[in-house]
Amino acid sequence: MFARKPSGSGHLGEGHHRNVTRGGYRAAVFGVSDGLVSNVALILGVAGASSGQELVRIAGLAGLIAGAVSMAAGEYISMQAQRELLERELEMERREHVRNPEHEVEELAEIYESRGVDPDTAREMATNIMDDPEKALEVHAREEMGIDPNELGNPVFAATTSFFSFALGAVLPLLPWFFGGGNGAIVASILLGAVGAVLVGSALALATNRSIVRGSLRQLVIAAAAAAITFGIGSAVGVGV
Repeated sequence: MFARKPSGSGHLGEGHHRNVTRGGYRAAVFGVSDGLVSNVALILGVAGASSGQELVRIAGLAGLIAGAVSMAAGEYISMQAQRELLERELEMERREHVRNPEHEVEELAEIYESRGVDPDTAREMATNIMDDPEKALEVHAREEMGIDPNELGNPVFAATTSFFSFALGAVLPLLPWFFGGGNGAIVASILLGAVGAVLVGSALALATNRSIVRGSLRQLVIAAAAAAITFGIGSAVGVGV
């Protein structure tokens, strides 16, 4: 059974909070970030070995397609497994309501008492809630397990979001190679990758109400490190060949 949420964390009707647990938001953020970092690293790695326009373009396209499909498949499997686990827990809770409703009333009353409700009122509230099986399941799921039965996540939506967001991030450093090659395309890929990293870091910082400068620099450093390592390896391999 899931651990009980801390006091005050399971109130119903908290509409002022954004829901970031359904999978789509997470998939979008990680998809763009992974697509950008992985493909700018791949493109510069191949460009370090051989800056031929066609070779780099094919490698970048292959990385985009393979990465997007892989991300979508992984996100779908992960979200589906999570959903099935939560559904199993909810079904177990539903059975307990039928088998031992008095115990469930006591559990819910204890939760309300821990939040400052007097015992008689807490028991009355719990009893009233248990009179409606669906409402009882929803309240117990929120209060005991910290989940919303109506918000278990959508695997298809998460997978689709992951696919297109990864592709969006991956195509950015690839764009210059559709129009040229050589050092000019390498520099353009670096610049576009840097701009993309800053935008992703800024968006994530805004969403989490954190420092935009810190978030942008963190994402930029990660992308730059990955690109520098692969470019250096590609250059060494290219010289060796």
